[in-house]
Amino acid sequence: MNVVDSNGNALADGDSVQLIKDLKVKGSSLNLKRGTVVKKIRLTADEEEVECRIGKSTIVLKTCFLKKS
Repeated sequence: MNVVDSNGNALADGDSVQLIKDLKVKGSSLNLKRGTVVKKIRLTADEEEVECRIGKSTIVLKTCFLKKS
């Protein structure tokens, strides 16, 4: 499986990524700002999604909104 960020860089488990766009999280009042660094991502079965923890919640992010940091 080849998981890449918005710039085409390969992603792996445990990488740190940065958001390139403000995102509203469905089902929550949580808003993620552009430039937020997310550490220790986990790859999922889908190439276009990664799983991460922000605060105490686990969310799934689309790779098209991420860049490797």
